[in-house]
Parts: sequence; C-alpha cells; structure tokens
Amino acid sequence: MLTRRAFIGQTAATLGMVMSGRQVLAASHAPAILTAREATVQLAPDGYPATSIWGYEGRAPGPAIRVRRGERVQRRLVNNLPEPTSIHWHGIRIDNAMDGVSGLTQEAVAPGQAFDYDFVAPDAGTYWYHAHNRSWVQVARGLHGPLIVEEAEPPQVDREETLVLDDWLLDPETALIDESFDNPMRMSHGGRIGNLITTNGQFDPAIPVERHTRLRLRLINVSNARIFPLQLAGLRGWTVALDGMPLATPEPLEGVLVLAPAQRADLIVDVTAEAGETAHLVRLGNDDRPASQVAFPVSASAARTPRAAPAALPPNSVSGLGSLADARPLRLVMSGGAMGRMNSAVLGGERLGFRDLAARGRFWAFNDMAEMTQAPLADLSLGERVRLEIVNETVFPHAMHLHGMHFREIRDGRPAGPMRDTLLVAAQETREIGFVADNPGDWLFHCHMLSHAESGMMTWVRLT
Repeated sequence: MLTRRAFIGQTAATLGMVMSGRQVLAASHAPAILTAREATVQLAPDGYPATSIWGYEGRAPGPAIRVRRGERVQRRLVNNLPEPTSIHWHGIRIDNAMDGVSGLTQEAVAPGQAFDYDFVAPDAGTYWYHAHNRSWVQVARGLHGPLIVEEAEPPQVDREETLVLDDWLLDPETALIDESFDNPMRMSHGGRIGNLITTNGQFDPAIPVERHTRLRLRLINVSNARIFPLQLAGLRGWTVALDGMPLATPEPLEGVLVLAPAQRADLIVDVTAEAGETAHLVRLGNDDRPASQVAFPVSASAARTPRAAPAALPPNSVSGLGSLADARPLRLVMSGGAMGRMNSAVLGGERLGFRDLAARGRFWAFNDMAEMTQAPLADLSLGERVRLEIVNETVFPHAMHLHGMHFREIRDGRPAGPMRDTLLVAAQETREIGFVADNPGDWLFHCHMLSHAESGMMTWVRLT
C-alpha cells in the first residue's frame, strides 16, 4: 500500500506508460486520444469574459464516450496539464488496474506523459469519467465527461439528451475560476459550492421540443459538492434507472428527485406543455424557490395523444445480495466538520486535537482516522457478503461512493431500493448498505463532496 503522500498525488513521480506490470494495452489498434489540457470556454452568460478551464480535449464537459454493453473502452490519456492526473471511470464495474485512483491503483500520469485505459463496460447505463488525482481541484476546473453504455435494446423514445449538471465558483468580475480550493470554511462545511450553475457547460440552456415528444434524459451530477433537488414542469416523467442500474419497475416522478454529487438518474419524460409554452427541468434552491435548470420550448405536437407508461429497462447482471445471515458486519463512523463534536483524531500515527488537525487541512474523520489509512477498512474474500453501517455524526450530508461494486440499502434487515454506487447520507443519519465482494482489488470508499474526501473522508477495502 502506498503512503498517503503518494495517494494525494503530491509527488510528480510516474511510471509513464507502465503501471507495475498491470497495464492493459490494445492489441488490435491504438486507443483514441483523450487529452487533458488547459482551454478557454464561455461558461458565464454573454457579456462576461470567457473562463480558463482544464478539460478533456479542451471541453467542459469532456467528449461523450458511447459504447454498447459488453464493448471495450480504449482511451489514451495524454496529460498536457501542469500537474499529474489520472482518470476514474465512475460507476463501472471495472478491472482494478483500470480504476484510475492515483496512489491506490496506479501512479498519477506526469505532465507530458500518457497512459492507456482499456476495459470492458459490463453494464448498460449512465456513467461518467473524471480526474482522480487532486480531484477536489481538477474536477472543479472541468476534468469530467459523460460515459454512456447503451442497451442492446434501447427504450422506445423519440430523442435522448445527456444533461451534465455542474456548478462553478467564479470571480464575478473576471469570470476566472476561484483559486481558493483549500478554503478552510468550505472544506469544513458543505464543500465547494459554485455561484454559476450550468448544464452541459452552458448557462440557462434551452432544448426545443414538440408536444407529446418522449425523451430519455440522462442526468449526471458532476459538481464538487452541490446537491440538486429537481422537479418536472410541463413534463410527465418516470425514473427508470439510478446510478446506471435499471429499476425493476419505472417509478412516476411526481415529487422531488434529489441528485447528490456523482449520482445519476435516467428519466423517460413526455412533453405535456402546450405548443408555445415552455417545459422545464426545475432546480429548487435552498429556499425551495424554483429555477430552470433546462428549458424545453414547445412547438407543434409530435403526436395527438400521450403514450402509456414506459416499460422497464433491461436489467444488468449484477450479483444479487441473497441471504444476509452470514454477511460480514462493518461499521463506518463519520465525524468532524464545523459545528461537529470531533475533539481529536489520528493523523500520521499521532492523535491530534481538532485545532491541530484543522491547521493541517484535516476537518473530517472515518472511524477516528483523519487520513487514508495504510490498512483497509476490511480485507474481504471473493464472494463474501458485507453489511456496512454508515453513521453520520456530522451536521452535513455526505455522498458516499464505493468504487468497483454496486450496493443496495438495507432497511429493517432486508435489502431495499435500487442498486447504487453513491449514497447520500443526511446529517445525523445512520444508513446501512449491503454488497457482494465480487470484484478483486483495492477499492476506494469516500465522500464525493470532494473537498471532504481530501480533508479526511477516505478509506478503502481490499478484496482478494
């Protein structure tokens, strides 16, 4: 296991095109290039200056990668940035060597170097890719993009739209990205919340539609910390998948859909607004006041009458939990943050008080450890069932993401709800998840409020 210093990528050391003998190279042809580089884009509304970002192929979000279920994804990351980077393929049940976590599954790719990612996409669904070295900085600068794995038999819709939801913290005068990534106030509170909200890198976008058009909307929250409460207006919709995993039965979306950082949702919606009106994907603010996330101006009808409810998407072949009688119990206690009760925690093998931890940029802890540990949370055997209790003793919500595997929530001792890879745990809340350890390797488990992860909320499990 590498040291924590190596884990957060402070070293610029690299193995270049070699990864401890585990790198998979394409045998038939060179993979497509995915260059991480600086660029200038117009994020803010017209009249504001352009913004300097870091983006894949100089775009934010990066180019959409689309493959069919069971096909290979082959991309050569070329690093033209001034610091090391790597790519994590979020939500994909992937070979551990391709997971892209700097310091855990690979060395960060140094400036001017490259690395080949090559893996099979086993599950259809909506996923995404993003930087996983100094991610609280690099993702906030724009290093993310959608990864879509198509079903062999897609649903019957008229159109499909991938909607990447993000927020940016910009200087209101220059429109440049605010460089205060290590701001103690944000790191110890809810995280880095932006002042400009975009969809697909655009402020206030509009997508023309016709009345009674049936759309598939793939929603991806790529923000560092913002939780998106979403509603439909002028649209009738169903949730058909969460975090890439299809629901057994489509669920009518009549209330609020909460999308935490890193979570995804697939919706099938029918346009019910009249011609000349505008339908909306609505975002609720902190005061529950609605704002348009995406506008859908409506023209003449595409059909005379509404359609019946959609059928379920084809299921993915993810291991079922089965009986939990012999599942291994684990417990993860989250502590710290502003207004918390964490008096001390362990850092670098030494117990420090909260003031000393804060001076070192550590505001949070998992099981009393304010850093990525040398030993895993658990050393699991292939096929072992796990019950993990997550206790949030803080006054802030946390979006907990497990790499390499999906899980289900356990309620009243039984699996309940859909398969997920990211779970939003509210303040002062205790939740329990269950999963089958079916993917060998060292897998990260962390808060996807990325500044929280950087300041203490990271652990990992080993599956042998």
